[in-house]
Amino acid sequence: MNGPSGTAGYGAEAQALALQYESVTFAEVHREMLHLFPAPPAAVLDVGAGTGRDAAALAALGHSVVAAEPTPELRYIGEDLHRDSGVRWISDALPELPSLGAERFGLVLLTAVWMHLAPAERPPAMASLARLVAPGGRMILSLRHGLVPPGRRMFDVPPEETVAQAAANGLHPIHRISRTDLHGRPGVGWTILAFEAAG
Repeated sequence: MNGPSGTAGYGAEAQALALQYESVTFAEVHREMLHLFPAPPAAVLDVGAGTGRDAAALAALGHSVVAAEPTPELRYIGEDLHRDSGVRWISDALPELPSLGAERFGLVLLTAVWMHLAPAERPPAMASLARLVAPGGRMILSLRHGLVPPGRRMFDVPPEETVAQAAANGLHPIHRISRTDLHGRPGVGWTILAFEAAG
């Protein structure tokens, strides 16, 4: 693929990003969606897990958590920060997530990930995610809107496109909210979408 990848800029800024990611809590980031998370113990996949803030919090609740993070520098920090969490870390990325094979999850979480995928990558990525959601399982996905930091590859993805792609893969929308940026970045906002697979 031509141009920067979706992980561009993250390795070089890993230490600063770790401080940013860990400065807000799992409960703050997901407060509007927590009622949709499965009761433990459930199999959970955190795609683009960053430094593992969410993965470790979910493991502490009693879930069995796989953290998929393609940027080595972030993955190493996460493995160190949350070394006793029981999280299983893997190096994997969308659109294929090939290393997960036939695994299925009651919750698939994508926090600040989807906007890194180019238009041509999003349909196969959605198909990959739908394959990983267990019957009756849920997927929660956030979309970033607004200014793109220098050196990053991001796209302003219309929520309606994401809903349509999910529906085409058997994932039906069950919740949607909009929110401001937790880090107070001007001109940045978020849409958070929740989907459920047929039981």
